[in-house]
Amino acid sequence: MLETVANEIMAPEGVVRDLYKQNKAADAISRGYGPEVLEFLKKFVPLGSDQTCIMATNDIFNVHSLSDNYFNHVVNLCRINDIPRISSFYKAANGKLPSNGTLIGCMETKNIRKHRILRKYPRGLAEIYYVFDFILKRIFPKLPVTRKIYFKITAGRNRVLSRTEAMGRLYAAGFEMIEEREFGNLLFYVARKKKAPLFDERPSYGPICRMRRIGQHGKIITVYKLRTMHAFSEYLQPYIYEKNSLQPGGKFRNDFRISTLGRLLRKYWIDELPMFVNLLKGDIKLVGVRPLSSHYLGLYSNELKVRRLDYKPGLVPPFYADMPKTFEEILASEKKYLDAYDKAPLRTDVRYLGKALWNIVFKRVRSK
Repeated sequence: MLETVANEIMAPEGVVRDLYKQNKAADAISRGYGPEVLEFLKKFVPLGSDQTCIMATNDIFNVHSLSDNYFNHVVNLCRINDIPRISSFYKAANGKLPSNGTLIGCMETKNIRKHRILRKYPRGLAEIYYVFDFILKRIFPKLPVTRKIYFKITAGRNRVLSRTEAMGRLYAAGFEMIEEREFGNLLFYVARKKKAPLFDERPSYGPICRMRRIGQHGKIITVYKLRTMHAFSEYLQPYIYEKNSLQPGGKFRNDFRISTLGRLLRKYWIDELPMFVNLLKGDIKLVGVRPLSSHYLGLYSNELKVRRLDYKPGLVPPFYADMPKTFEEILASEKKYLDAYDKAPLRTDVRYLGKALWNIVFKRVRSK
């Protein structure tokens, strides 16, 4: 049914607009996705306008073929799960829309997919099917060894995607989320173009996460950790801070970017193990202020922001020695450590390392 709807919608641009004027596109959307979806779309874009493009495509060529800055709104009714190069697709849409232009799309999130599978098959068989589906369509596309094989066989269609990854890709492409809502087995989202794309040329999808952090003298270093967050989560840091702010201890409150496995890895400090590569490379030292992202560093006072750049960051931060509760206490803890380090570097690091290990081993302090 949805394929028939897509065929009705996908047509040359002028035909799409004429179809809607004859209410054919609206009827197709209502029949294929439901009248609730049609009303949802109408809330955010004028579907009958010449500046609204309606399509149902997973081919990036159809986006590139649009006229630059002609359409104020692009509605794509093809699930992003079936788009082979999602980030490139979003980047192309960004290039075609004017500032504050609207992009609407839909997806099947991994949670929606899980519930659909568990409802579809008998108990027992459903759980087995779900495990294999998750491995083949969620894990295989992200591993370097299996990624090429997966995309060659499936052409990138029907991938399992988290809501976090989809949102992160949108923010990386220069969009911000306006609204999202589930209808049946699909999550529809509305995004607004705010800036040019910010994509990393070497994004990491696999179990080892490469994060750009600010090191000594402002040098950008790549910090390695085991992945505890969904892919593209780093682009959502400003969004998380704006919506949830910080919790005691300086972490983001209700951080939905952290995966279930990630919480377990953080609990036992396993995610930190790859940072020993940075230690061996000389990017960091054993004890010191942590290397921060540009956004998180921007939350610091100007004085401390400038000062901490004079020092090589560390694997074990003063946080785990002092155990501050608020963000202001974190800043005070770092300042106290740097003051002591200026007077006696080695003695200060040994003292802070001992306190941190005592808190971790005996007081069972855990990373969150």
